[in-house]
Amino acid sequence: MTWSSIQDVTEKQVLYLTTTGSRTGLPREIEIWFVVCCERFYLFAETGEAAKWVKNIRRTPKVTIRIEERQISATARVLDRHVDRELWDRVAAIADRKYGWGDGLPVEITPLQNPPVEV
Repeated sequence: MTWSSIQDVTEKQVLYLTTTGSRTGLPREIEIWFVVCCERFYLFAETGEAAKWVKNIRRTPKVTIRIEERQISATARVLDRHVDRELWDRVAAIADRKYGWGDGLPVEITPLQNPPVEV
């Protein structure tokens, strides 16, 4: 698959998120559902702050995401329920429409480059 914008992958089911281990400093990859809103990716941590990948992002927000053969460098931030209330509700509704599930702690992934590069 070739894609040149985030909108090209909105129907894909999963992406691969690589974070830096908060204790080890080693790369950690997970497969996770995602939604797209306003040219950003949003992921949901079912276990909230207890998720290791969320802890990794809190410590080191530089991440990479991979969808099929394309990889993107990005920065991540955990949404704040009070500050980001409208955005939180919006992306949760998108996830509910896409997957039938929109609970959890939303994490915003902002790409640093465009277009994505092949790995």
